[in-house]
Amino acid sequence: MKEMIRTDKLVFEYIRRDEEGNVEGITRAVDEVDMSVSPGQFIAILGHNGSGKSTLAKHFNALLYPTEGEVYVDGMRTEDGEHLWDVRQEAGMIFQNPDNQIIGQIVEEDVGFGPENMGVPTDEIWERVDESLKAVRMDKFRKSSPNHLSGGQKQRVSIAGVIAMHPKCIIMDEPTAMLDPTGRREVIRAARALNQVENITVILITHYMEEVVDADRVFVMDKGKVVMEGTPREVFSQVEKLKELKLGVPQVTLLAHELRKSGVPLPNPILTRKELVDALVGIRNSRKK
Repeated sequence: MKEMIRTDKLVFEYIRRDEEGNVEGITRAVDEVDMSVSPGQFIAILGHNGSGKSTLAKHFNALLYPTEGEVYVDGMRTEDGEHLWDVRQEAGMIFQNPDNQIIGQIVEEDVGFGPENMGVPTDEIWERVDESLKAVRMDKFRKSSPNHLSGGQKQRVSIAGVIAMHPKCIIMDEPTAMLDPTGRREVIRAARALNQVENITVILITHYMEEVVDADRVFVMDKGKVVMEGTPREVFSQVEKLKELKLGVPQVTLLAHELRKSGVPLPNPILTRKELVDALVGIRNSRKK
């Protein structure tokens, strides 16, 4: 089976120049990254600011091209000019600030903008607008002005606009960074539903640990390199290593970690509140016997 995304020894360097155009310095933002994402997976990429995660994400729909190495999207090499339109259609991008992506005066117009640009027939555009707004549970707001929506609702409209273009993959570059906790939950719930119901590949770039507990695979970046990789359970079992990388873990995982250090015999790791409650109840019951 063809991978949805594949990077081979991907290197990207930012070149800094002075006012005369002379090279002042080179920063290697992505450093020989090998990554493979299968169709239908929910992937999370973690890392503190400056780790290279957003730069990496911009290669997945050819907003950036490698300095060295190669990137393939659904088997297409991103640097092959004839595939650029196909790559961008198949791999849609959601950014931090929804206001930068919303251009329509009314929600349904905004969602229909992408398919219209693609030359989709009018009847089909409205079908796609319907299905996309329903997918993110924003169909009640189709006649609203985006200006009257909350941050979480605006971000869901942005996602609907990408879904309407029928991508195989959605790359979400810190989509909840500007949202309150309610908005964050709305957006992550929408992303999970797209992945589970529509089988769209989702790549989530974030530094909120709670958002990645349900991912199929987690990649942790530091200084442009992938330094950890595995299931959420494998990655979050290494609390001390994540701390060294200036990253946290889900709060409940940290609580369980501290309890374990103080002698409570809890499994490692605990990822959800339910797991912690079940484990503590199990310990209490075993002590009663």
